[in-house]
Amino acid sequence: MERPELPLPQLHAFVVLAEELHFGHAATRLGIAQPPLSQQIRRLEDKVGYALFSREPGRVTLTPAGRELLPAARHALTSLADGLVAAREVGSGRVGRLRIGFAASLALTVLPGLLRTFRERFPAVHLDIHEMTTTPQLAALHDRTIDIGLLREPPADDAELGFETVLTEPFVAVLPSVHPLAAQRTVRVEQLADSPFVLLPRAVGPQLHDQITSLCTAAGFTPQVAQHAVEWPTVCALVETGLGVSLAPASTRRIRLKGVAFRRIEPKTARTRVAVAWRKNDPNPLVARLLATLGQDPPDRTPSTPTAPAQRRRPKS
Repeated sequence: MERPELPLPQLHAFVVLAEELHFGHAATRLGIAQPPLSQQIRRLEDKVGYALFSREPGRVTLTPAGRELLPAARHALTSLADGLVAAREVGSGRVGRLRIGFAASLALTVLPGLLRTFRERFPAVHLDIHEMTTTPQLAALHDRTIDIGLLREPPADDAELGFETVLTEPFVAVLPSVHPLAAQRTVRVEQLADSPFVLLPRAVGPQLHDQITSLCTAAGFTPQVAQHAVEWPTVCALVETGLGVSLAPASTRRIRLKGVAFRRIEPKTARTRVAVAWRKNDPNPLVARLLATLGQDPPDRTPSTPTAPAQRRRPKS
């Protein structure tokens, strides 16, 4: 059965007249003259196929067909009004869903403060958080399965994505607490040459992996990898068991393991970057909201230098 099209002005006129049961009063409430109101009702009745009102001198009442239509008409108008409000809220970036990927170690640095601040500003936004290493985050951004990435050592160039540094931090040596070098306050990278290493697989973060191995190469040796681990807490746990040593971002010192010692390294100039990543020209207003929370430029720009707020969030080294 073909469903009749019911224009919203006709439904609105019908509901108002059903409430007023007086053409003059209903026309005044609608802000129109009485003849146009009568025309709207007649058109609606033509579409329904039956009279909706009984018109008698000095009296207007709903027919059985009108009484049946009234709840549905009210529901339709209310649903539309609610939908318009919801659409405006989503369009303004005050509500909606934002999917965020983050590297696990960032739960020790920027992530908690960022999420807390964003939720305080936009409590109606649903945050969908995904723990992911750098390479999966980049793939998820391209696949549009996340909207924002928080990752370490972004690629040098990506035509579709924007990147901005939000934090830099030095590296530290991660040692079993019984390791001879744990007695020192500072460890020279070359002193690690004879120790096996626990490292992240290159596939999950190529730039960070290469940065760590380059530190070793510059110190005159190639690290002998005894074990790989995908996340820094696992790296530290394997170091605690004595499987090897590692070089890690300084924030890993917040991973509390009794059998692990974290020591500053020489050279001190080596630092790792944490960046926010997004799709350029992403129309989702929540992306711009989150970037603003971080103090970054909106997603239709490709900034190239860290902002002052990001520099103030460096952890103590």
